[in-house]
Amino acid sequence: MQALVTIGEFSRLSHLTTKALRHYHDVGLLSPELIDSSGYRRYAPDQVRQAQLVRRLRLLDMPVPEIAAVLAAPDDESRDRAIAEHLQRMEDELGRTQQVVTSLRALLAPSAAPPQVEYRTVGDLPVVGIRAEVRRSDVEQWCSVTFPQLYEAVARSGAEPAGPGGATYDAGFFEQDVGEVVAFVPVAGCESAASPAESLALPAGRFAVAVHAGAFDDST
Repeated sequence: MQALVTIGEFSRLSHLTTKALRHYHDVGLLSPELIDSSGYRRYAPDQVRQAQLVRRLRLLDMPVPEIAAVLAAPDDESRDRAIAEHLQRMEDELGRTQQVVTSLRALLAPSAAPPQVEYRTVGDLPVVGIRAEVRRSDVEQWCSVTFPQLYEAVARSGAEPAGPGGATYDAGFFEQDVGEVVAFVPVAGCESAASPAESLALPAGRFAVAVHAGAFDDST
């Protein structure tokens, strides 16, 4: 039987504070090998590897329940997959943070000339379009996939684009952060389009048109 060490000695071996070790014991992440008759925690040296894994995962801001799932993984593949999924979420969050930082820096920079807004009255507009319920946080990715599909559908139909592509957004998209988006390409002489595109007629209306250079999240 291997010799057990005190919580102070185990703290030095694992680079975890005694306060952290007590907390991880209380939440069931890292239990001591033995609690003696005096109530003192005793740890086995071979628990150091597990303690260091807990420490590294907490440095990655992994929540305690997810760490518990990693420690309880039935095999290395399941453990590594759980860690990889957390790293992907961190990378996604980092990307969103970088976008916000870029936007804030742009606000602090000297103001550029405001975009020119032009009002246009447009009649019924025949288009090839793709419509979907889209979350505002997903719209940039959705557009990057959808517009190539649209132009392919226009080419297959034998029609020619009659103007630049665009998109319409319903009120829910801006008010609830999710709503119907219709990506479209104006066309002339297109009677039908292959799925997932469809032939549509955008209703006549008066539009405020401005050219925005930059990321979608920076538009106002």
